[in-house]
Amino acid sequence: MLRLPRGGDARRSKLAALYAGQDVPRVSSGQGPGRGRGARGVSDAHPSGAAHAATPKSVYRGRFAPSPTGRLHAGSLVGALASYLDARAHGGVWLVRIEDIDGPRTVPGADRAILDTLARFGMESDEPPIWQNTRTAHYAQAFERLQRAGLIYPCGCTRKEIADSLASAHARHTTLAYPGTCRHGLNGKVARAWRLRVPDGPDAVITFGDRWQGRQTQDLALEVGDFVLKRADGQWAYQLAVVVDDAEQNITHVVRGADLLDSTARQIYLQRCLHVPTPSYLHVPVVADAHGEKLSKQTGALELDAAEPLPALVAAARHLGLALERDAEADANADANANTNDGRAGSARAAPPYRSLDAFYADAVAAWAKRLAALNRP
Repeated sequence: MLRLPRGGDARRSKLAALYAGQDVPRVSSGQGPGRGRGARGVSDAHPSGAAHAATPKSVYRGRFAPSPTGRLHAGSLVGALASYLDARAHGGVWLVRIEDIDGPRTVPGADRAILDTLARFGMESDEPPIWQNTRTAHYAQAFERLQRAGLIYPCGCTRKEIADSLASAHARHTTLAYPGTCRHGLNGKVARAWRLRVPDGPDAVITFGDRWQGRQTQDLALEVGDFVLKRADGQWAYQLAVVVDDAEQNITHVVRGADLLDSTARQIYLQRCLHVPTPSYLHVPVVADAHGEKLSKQTGALELDAAEPLPALVAAARHLGLALERDAEADANADANANTNDGRAGSARAAPPYRSLDAFYADAVAAWAKRLAALNRP
């Protein structure tokens, strides 16, 4: 059975009513294709979009996949909360995957700090978390299949050479994609990275329905070009790792920030090449700083206060546009106090409207379901 979020009896009883009768199959923690009931591995590569499998009608499996480049902040909490609420609203499984494939950017101890903060905020993975740095053999296996199919090639271009090519293309008002300089050979250059071939014409156009953002279309040939699967420093690229991991963890629904919306078409094309199912996608609005830039560790975002989770959770829910019942009650009480105290009350609305995580999640799950229903109403 689905392991409900930790917390008191109030939230358990409400969520149990939502999820009654939902048996959840378990699979392995992604430690190898074929292990565990229902686990999927990547098959022999083939680029045909028509041949790739559709997402199976199965139990919902979602995930939150933070990079351990620092502790969680308000922006990353929005992504975590959205993915968690979507899984709970569907009576599904919620997983945590530590995306530490980019070794140079990984901060020692950040992974454990992230897991601890999530737990303090009432969000714990329904299965043991996995770390990407333990799964390099799986990425190599997928890479070899693509190589055997002739879908990847070595690239000897430096970043400067690529930047110069893009600048020249921009001046001519043509494509801003990688121009395919090494597609037909290195011409004496030393191989640095490895790229996946992107088709020309209609086959390069990827269209998908995003559950929040609506219909999305990207022409990979014109907007991206052949993209990197193995970097010049020997690290596996994010696009390859995430596709392999989502497939082997049987992920059916991906909920994440809109900053990754631009990556989705590439991931769908790579899924088709590897013959793995394409999950459903939902990209929530990102949190911006005072300058309108995405809130991130790089822009100085402050870490979450794990000792006081409720104010941050309520703020994240408001960012997602959730109509929390107790939030509305707090507004009404604040208005009443303002009217009876000649506007001197002031502090009533600032106080968190929830006294426990149980109460917050009971309302938030229902509010999330209503929010999505409104977004997808014809």
